[in-house]
Amino acid sequence: MDQAVKGAAALESKNFSAAVTHYTEALAINSQAVDYYIKRSTAYTRISPPDYDAALSDAEMALTLASKRGKRELIIQAQLRRAIALFSLERYGDAKACFDWVKEMNKEEKSLQIWGMKVDNKLKALPEDDIKARTSVQRYPDVKVPEQKEETKASKLPSSEPGQSTHNGTAQPPKATGVQTPANKIRHEWYQTDDTVVVSLFVKGVPKDKTTIDIQDTSLTVSFPLATGSDYNFSLDPFCAKVDAPASTAKILSTKIEFVLKKASAGEKWPSLESDAPATAEGIDKNGVLADRVTTTGPSYPTSSKTGPKNWDKVANDLTKKPKKENKDGEEGGDDELEEEFEGADPVNGFFKQLYSRADPDTRRAMMKSYQESNGTTLSTNWSEVGKGKVETHAPDGMEEKPW
Repeated sequence: MDQAVKGAAALESKNFSAAVTHYTEALAINSQAVDYYIKRSTAYTRISPPDYDAALSDAEMALTLASKRGKRELIIQAQLRRAIALFSLERYGDAKACFDWVKEMNKEEKSLQIWGMKVDNKLKALPEDDIKARTSVQRYPDVKVPEQKEETKASKLPSSEPGQSTHNGTAQPPKATGVQTPANKIRHEWYQTDDTVVVSLFVKGVPKDKTTIDIQDTSLTVSFPLATGSDYNFSLDPFCAKVDAPASTAKILSTKIEFVLKKASAGEKWPSLESDAPATAEGIDKNGVLADRVTTTGPSYPTSSKTGPKNWDKVANDLTKKPKKENKDGEEGGDDELEEEFEGADPVNGFFKQLYSRADPDTRRAMMKSYQESNGTTLSTNWSEVGKGKVETHAPDGMEEKPW
């Protein structure tokens, strides 16, 4: 339908008011279109000011229609929109129940981890008898379904809209837009310097005009559309320590999204990217660091080595020790000599040398351990993941791993 196409375009361009209008007109023609209710519920949630009651009403209508048709994917989407609307209405007990039902049907839904953490934090902060923590919703709401209006013959004809070619008289759906990387293949890594924390979210083809990024002093949230039509949400909440949000940046590249977070307390070492505890005012010290989280000792990790765990700090330090050169005046050479050494080397090799020489101890340990244990097939800068155990060998495509 023309109005549904316009509604989808408005939703993608973040014109949520227009999206509500177009989907309302589309539903006037086809009052049982589950996808239209789901999309309008999304628009109601994001419109300014948001209308969470209308978003909940649409989500429950979509859930009722989808359950009658037995459409599993639509049931999951509708139940998720319902949970988000209930969370926004501060009905946290009901929201948690809906999120749990979504998890039962699709444990791979990436947004569940984010929303689950948010709703759990809200519930923990409430008294046991608080009305917001009560659960009163049923899995499938009791909603009266509107009668289906008789469609005209024209509405049943194959579409001739651009991008909807026909074959043997059957209309073909338009190609899905958004990120082409499967949700279960999206990953992130991070490393830190004295002043910044750099987080890379590895995902290809993120549309800049359809991506929402929110960097706060204690959290980071990013959302973008997937090829399936659903949204992918990535969140770090709370950070291990505070950052300077206005001085932090985000850049969308062809293969990843890179966040450069400016530390609120320069020189402070982060033992992890996130904190286990909520970032409340009581849990943050005067330097903006979560209390009892910062440490200067390296983490331990399991090992199967007969000689015991290897001291990767010592390995990194030994490799970076170089004979000190003296200039004509008998003074030791500085950064200029280091730059000259890298400039004359192979560009790629020189890049990794610079990266290693300027990295913090955790990053150096991660690089050394991942490269050695994977037989040169992996180079990671994330010590929090590498330090958990042995880094397995991943042979390149077309090659086969063989024992030596």
